[in-house]
Amino acid sequence: MADAPTDLDRDTGDGNPRPRRRQARGQRRMSQILDAAAEVLAESGYESTTTNAIAARAGISPGTVYQFFANKDAIAEALVARYLTALRAAYVEAFPPDLVRLPMAELIDRMVDPILRLHLAHPGMKPLFARTDMPERLLAPTQPLLQAVRERVESVFAARAPELSAERRRRCTQVSVELFRGLLPLVQAADGAERDALVTELKDVLRRYLTPIIGTPASD
Repeated sequence: MADAPTDLDRDTGDGNPRPRRRQARGQRRMSQILDAAAEVLAESGYESTTTNAIAARAGISPGTVYQFFANKDAIAEALVARYLTALRAAYVEAFPPDLVRLPMAELIDRMVDPILRLHLAHPGMKPLFARTDMPERLLAPTQPLLQAVRERVESVFAARAPELSAERRRRCTQVSVELFRGLLPLVQAADGAERDALVTELKDVLRRYLTPIIGTPASD
């Protein structure tokens, strides 16, 4: 059932409704639907997810879902677009121009913290994209960005340790990314002081691995 109009949506007296208030309310409803969809898709998989299940998780009627999204595909596409926007912003923050000249501990902080905040803010993201039943056409837009991130990490390694072979740089990039991905679920599952302690451990693992390889900052 659609939301009943309120005074915020009524004419202002000159025959014009108040579109900003209505648009803001619509954006909140869309966000609510996408939040619910992320949870259901991550738990049940793409094939088993239905718009009815998404509506139930969001606490709204299926009809309200259809006011904003034509079908499950449209919801999934909007969810991928939402995450891509968040990913781009996080990766820009994680790779500033001066990154290659930072001391090791600060370099790890700058690379890890934005990506970690993103995953903690969107806990459904990793399992969603890890689902094997997600249609390839939906996940395809994420691949160029993820590849660009790997290339950026590798370029940092090349700048800080130009003596490394291309094969070694590629391998170190792969290991670093997988270390982060492997420990991320532990951090996500914890909270409070335990989460902080696990983040410290994650960074310590990366520091101990990377310091002998790229521990010296690049010089001008």
